[in-house]
Amino acid sequence: MLTVAVLISGAGSNLRALLDEAAEADFPARVIVVGADREAAGFAHAEEYGIPTMLVPWREFDSREEWGAELGAQLDVWKPDLVVLSGLMRLLPPSLVEAWSPRIINTHPAYLPEFPGPHGVRDALAAGVAQTGASVIIVDNGVDSGPILAQERVPVIPGDDEHTLHERIKPVERRLMIDVIRRIATGDLDLAAAS
Repeated sequence: MLTVAVLISGAGSNLRALLDEAAEADFPARVIVVGADREAAGFAHAEEYGIPTMLVPWREFDSREEWGAELGAQLDVWKPDLVVLSGLMRLLPPSLVEAWSPRIINTHPAYLPEFPGPHGVRDALAAGVAQTGASVIIVDNGVDSGPILAQERVPVIPGDDEHTLHERIKPVERRLMIDVIRRIATGDLDLAAAS
C-alpha cells in the first residue's frame, strides 16, 4: 500500500477528490497526513476522514530554507512513500526537493510547458489560445518544469473567464492526479525512470 502525504494551501478540492478515492477498498494508496503552509480550509477534509494534519506556517521562518527544513523534518516523522503538492502555493527549497526527489509530484492547471507559474489559467486566457489543459509532474527546482507524468488538453470556450475555465480544468486535474497515484502504487509508473 502506497502511503501519501498531501501538502495544501487552501480549500483542498483536489485533496478531497483523493480522499474520496482512497476511501475505496480497491484503491492502492492511503493518505496518511495532510500538511499546509498556513491555516487551510482543506484541513476540514482531512479531519472528516480522520487523517492527521500538520501545520508548518511559512511566515514563522526567516527563510524558505528554514521553512523547508522544518517541513522536511515533519515529513520524516511520517515517512510517506509519496508527497503530493495539491494547491501548495509555495516553492519548496532545493534541499527539500533533493531529499525527496523524485517522490514529490504536483498538479498544474495548464498543458505544460505552456503557462507555468501561479496564474496558468489566467495566462492561457490572456494568450488567446484555443486550448489549455492540466498536467501532473515530478517536482524539480524550477517552476512547473519537472518531468511530465500525465497531461490532457482542455478546450477554451468563447466567453470563458478565469473561473469558468478553471472549473472545467479541475476535474481533469483531479482525475490525472488520482490516476498517476494509482499507477505509482501498482508499479505501472516508475518515478525513478520517469525522472
